[in-house]
Amino acid sequence: MELFVGFLVLIIIVLIANIKIVPQAHAYIVERLGAFHASWGVGLHFKIPVVEKVVKKVSLKEQVVDFPPQPVITKDNVTMQIDTVVYFQITDPRLYTYGVELPMSAIENLTATTLRNIIGDMELDESLTSRDVINTKMRAILDEATDPWGIKINRVELKNIIPPAGIREAMEKQMKAERERRESILRAEGEKKSAVLVAEGKKESRILEAEAEKQSQILKAEAEKEAAIRIAEGEAQAIREVQKATAEGLKMLNEASPSDAVLAIKGMEAFAKAADGKATKIIVPSELQGLAGLATSIKEIVSDNDNK
Repeated sequence: MELFVGFLVLIIIVLIANIKIVPQAHAYIVERLGAFHASWGVGLHFKIPVVEKVVKKVSLKEQVVDFPPQPVITKDNVTMQIDTVVYFQITDPRLYTYGVELPMSAIENLTATTLRNIIGDMELDESLTSRDVINTKMRAILDEATDPWGIKINRVELKNIIPPAGIREAMEKQMKAERERRESILRAEGEKKSAVLVAEGKKESRILEAEAEKQSQILKAEAEKEAAIRIAEGEAQAIREVQKATAEGLKMLNEASPSDAVLAIKGMEAFAKAADGKATKIIVPSELQGLAGLATSIKEIVSDNDNK
């Protein structure tokens, strides 16, 4: 009885030991009697004891492998050290298991030879500035080469490109000279812009001064014009007043019916005013000469009467 119980317990232990649970993003390669039998996916599986065997557990996640620096020679015979990073994913666990021995070593060697072939067709300057081109070419070549191994190359990146020490020193000097050149250009452009702004400021200042002078002259001319107009208007008004007074005087004189003697006297007064101070020679009409004599005679008679 005890033997039976022990045998039953042994069978239960063996059965439990042969129950396999495949986790997410993994696959198990199972062989039956030494030959490939199945690729187990996610879930619960039972393995026949002794007959079946799990030979490989494969991760289906994207993996990253960083390869050490590889010496490469450019087209212009410059030796550089370049290390690469490869992102890959296993798409077929069976091909990955049986397609190639030591797949990581195979990918590393394939990466090194592909990198040497690509860099060998480029010169130093081109290789330093063409990382994207190199990455794209390497990804395409590696993906095609690893497809029979059940591996998908998602991305290839050049991590570091290390030229020789002498080349690095020359590049540093070149970069320093380039920075100094750019600094000189920026300084010259700044001085140029500053000079242009100063010149434009002076130009605008002169334009404003000329405009102000122009406006001042215009205002001055308008003021003089208005003053002349007012003076002319005043003189015209005075002339009109004089003419008006003269017309009124003539009207009143005409209404008074003056005698010839009065007219003669008024004429003499007018000539007297005309000759006052400035006239050196006055021509008196003949008709006024008689009246003048008559006026003198009347004045003498009046004087004699006053003396008596």
